[in-house]
Amino acid sequence: MDPQTILILLTVTGAIAVAILGWCESGEPFDIKKFLPSMVRAALAGLVSAFAFQGIENPDTWLYLTAFLIGAGIDVFGNRLSGAYRQVRNE
Repeated sequence: MDPQTILILLTVTGAIAVAILGWCESGEPFDIKKFLPSMVRAALAGLVSAFAFQGIENPDTWLYLTAFLIGAGIDVFGNRLSGAYRQVRNE
């Protein structure tokens, strides 16, 4: 498999993993409406990594880990941003 494809998939996996961990931590029953925004953020993370990792031919372990963490960070940041927006809008 192409290294760039692996990096993109790892970024998407990082975002999805954070979303699943957030759901597990909440203790609430699974609600697809709350999960869908995370899937959108995961797709955006994949797009970001597609541009960020262009031309990478021989990634090492640290770059694979970085790709996973980029996905996780994008989901966490997007979740915090949407929460802050909802809070400001409701006040």
